[in-house]
Amino acid sequence: MIRRIRSFTLLFTLYAIGAAAGYLFESIGLPLPWMIGPMVLTGILTLTGLSNVVVPVGTRPYGQATVASQVALFFTPAAFHSLILNVPLLVGMALLICCIAVFVALILSRLATIPLANALIAVLPTSPVEASVTAERHGFDPAPIILAQIIRISTVVIAIPMTLYFLEGVPDRAQGVSQGAFDPVSIAILALVAWIGVVLFRFLRIANPYFMGPLALVAVLNVVGMPLEPFPPVILMIAQILLGTWLGSTFRRSLFTSAGRYVTSAVACSILFVATCSVTGVAMSHMLGLPLDLMLLAMAPGGVTEMALTAKVMGVDIAMITAFHLTRLFIIVPNISWFVDAVDRRARSRG
Repeated sequence: MIRRIRSFTLLFTLYAIGAAAGYLFESIGLPLPWMIGPMVLTGILTLTGLSNVVVPVGTRPYGQATVASQVALFFTPAAFHSLILNVPLLVGMALLICCIAVFVALILSRLATIPLANALIAVLPTSPVEASVTAERHGFDPAPIILAQIIRISTVVIAIPMTLYFLEGVPDRAQGVSQGAFDPVSIAILALVAWIGVVLFRFLRIANPYFMGPLALVAVLNVVGMPLEPFPPVILMIAQILLGTWLGSTFRRSLFTSAGRYVTSAVACSILFVATCSVTGVAMSHMLGLPLDLMLLAMAPGGVTEMALTAKVMGVDIAMITAFHLTRLFIIVPNISWFVDAVDRRARSRG
């Protein structure tokens, strides 16, 4: 009992420190402060050994479900119609990111002297959890692959908002969906619908149920004319703190020291991946005449949760950004296993 109380106290203290970092980042005017602040500070504390608090992975789903529920409210009937009209663009950009990922995986394979199949699992933009499951299924050590995936997501979360700030200035924080008032009944209804979506998608064994479930169910209700009230700002802020603190706590010093050359290679390839996708997004913005911020976020090889949250804070079309990343997710997740199998078999046949 004493050990549990001590663990809870340390975890609560870490969240409080993360919240203070979020407040500092917001005061300075940095993008996505309530997620990047806790992530950066927790990452520094963990890497330097000042904190050895294990943030339960079970805290991340609460953040994901909250963000997904809020994002789904942007799927109005008009937005849904717009998405249907842009299906060719959504699929085309998803395939383009996959091609860039294969190119970067080839470089990572050479730099880190690892099999191409291993590098593909580390680079392809999916969630760290999905990547670790795929790695174990193919007999690879999941720890370095999880590290590479987290480095990629962290690079995107920090680099893309900073780039948009540099190119277009500080966005109007009042943009986007109206924030809900602190109405306990409305909060409870939206939370209940979100977790019904989670349970349903877990039962159906659909990937990433904590994001996809609430997103799908709330979006469907919104599209058919049964809109729900959004969460108040404080709940979305808490969700970001949960996500950022968990992400920062994954940067264990032991993982970095044991991975050796893999770490520097993964960092270099993450920067290359983000830079290549960003340049491609700028080029497509000019070619197609679409907004630069929309194309940069659409091409960003980040997670759905993080990119949806970034779009909300930056005042970009959330429905479109979420659709871009969900399309990519639906293409990659069902196909990553057989694709890696094919690459692995070809590599073994060639010795």
